[in-house]
Amino acid sequence: MMSNVAVAAPAKTNSKATVLFASLIGTTIEFFDFYIFATAAVLVFPTLFFPGNDPDLARLQSFMTFAIAFFARPIGSALFGHFGDRIGRKATLVAALLTMGLSTVAIGLLPSYAQVGVLAPLLLALCRFGQGLGLGGEWGGAILLATENAPPGKRAWYGMFPQLGAPIGFLMASGSFLLLGEFLSEADLFAWGWRLPFIASSVLVLIGLFVRLKIHETPVFQATLDKHEQVKVPMLTVFKHHGKMLFLGTCIALATFVLFYLVTVFALSWGTTSLGYSREHFLVLQMIAILFFAACIPVSALLADRHGRKVTLGIISLAIAVFGLFMAPLLNSGTDAGVLGFLCVGLALMGLTYGPLGTILSELFPTNVRYTGASLTFNLAGIFGASLAPSIATWLGKQYGLGAVGYYLAAAAVITLLAVLVTQETKNQQLDN
Repeated sequence: MMSNVAVAAPAKTNSKATVLFASLIGTTIEFFDFYIFATAAVLVFPTLFFPGNDPDLARLQSFMTFAIAFFARPIGSALFGHFGDRIGRKATLVAALLTMGLSTVAIGLLPSYAQVGVLAPLLLALCRFGQGLGLGGEWGGAILLATENAPPGKRAWYGMFPQLGAPIGFLMASGSFLLLGEFLSEADLFAWGWRLPFIASSVLVLIGLFVRLKIHETPVFQATLDKHEQVKVPMLTVFKHHGKMLFLGTCIALATFVLFYLVTVFALSWGTTSLGYSREHFLVLQMIAILFFAACIPVSALLADRHGRKVTLGIISLAIAVFGLFMAPLLNSGTDAGVLGFLCVGLALMGLTYGPLGTILSELFPTNVRYTGASLTFNLAGIFGASLAPSIATWLGKQYGLGAVGYYLAAAAVITLLAVLVTQETKNQQLDN
């Protein structure tokens, strides 16, 4: 005789390898797409999309287009965060990856200013907005995919895998343009070669989609779905009930953004103009230094799991402030040793602050608004810390010298340090709340 008692189906779980690879591959693709734009904004866009008699003005206009994505990212955070906190992490991550990928491929197909006039920079700005929209939803979801599947005591370690996508994506982006410069003439690079990395990203997107479609919902959020604990409008809930954490999280991420975009985008521009480096030479120096970025991410994750988030980020923020005071002598030395030292130290500090950042931001919010809250803090910090950083630094450098750029970085680090000091330790906090 058969029993009428229904047996609950076992919960679907993700293997460790699947979780970590899915979180890593997605952010690698997203950051590759993001950084090829950043590199092109320095090397080719000023000439192709903003022609004129003043190269400094063209460069500033290109940097302003670069900044658009950072203003789009909070919108992406709210949009994708809404669905990520309402229907689930998996479907939202797939949609975010598609948004980013299609926008990037479209950039590679755009006509230049010489072909369609002012429509060209407008289309470039629109595609850049799409990139920012997608990345605004991607990063938070990838962090939650990792941390919400993490075993006790290893959240920062799991949470650092999506962060590794940044240096890997940067290496791929810089390497792409380095190879193009090696095998193509200057004329061919500006005529059609610059388009190749953007179009080739479509292959990476397909790989990312294949992996993302294989994952299951995170157990933490599945429990929220089972209990029907979702909120109607996550963004409003974040602003209404978690505004303090939103503000503190934004400040905690501030120095990370300022540091990275000064050591990468601004340094590339300054090195190839004011210091007279060739594009290829400076890219090689950056690619060497980015290895320090990648190596320090797991180190800081281990420290954060062992000693706590506050101690780890607090000490690193203080070190970034000190580094800002030595920025000018190193970068302006005019020697490979000085410039490489600046890049290696700066990007090592970037790895140390970036490794546990996603984990601590996700731990500031409860499960039913975690996607929205973590994404908003990260991307609001992008607006205040990164979107205008290359432009502000260029203006400060031209008006007051490179020392003023270092003070700018030090000030951002002090703000982050103060925010870390007033935030409660989250190392032992449970995520199922």
